[in-house]
Amino acid sequence: MKNLYVGNLPHSTTESELRSLFEAHGQVDKVSMVTDRETGRSRGFAFVEMTDSGEAEKAIAALNGTELGGRTLKINEAKPKTDRPRSGQGFGRGAGRHSGGGGRDDYHGHARQPREPRW
Repeated sequence: MKNLYVGNLPHSTTESELRSLFEAHGQVDKVSMVTDRETGRSRGFAFVEMTDSGEAEKAIAALNGTELGGRTLKINEAKPKTDRPRSGQGFGRGAGRHSGGGGRDDYHGHARQPREPRW
């Protein structure tokens, strides 16, 4: 069993389209399209689970870099969340004075000076 990451998908791609694309290279167990929680719209990537590792490797070799809907697909073996380095630590939501974000509001304990009025 091998889980594949499929990136740079056109937002109009359906699960059945993706399944048929990969079934040409072997048995597909599961297709998971990733959607935005708030809008329900595709986020442009998905995961395809294939039964046989050899077939999955062939699918990667055959489909990575090919075009679907005018976009070049990026396909590789999916990595578990814990193996991926976190990007942009400290600069996401809530980053500011107290989260060690180092943004423009970070005065490192010094009192903020009042500004002159602009007019």
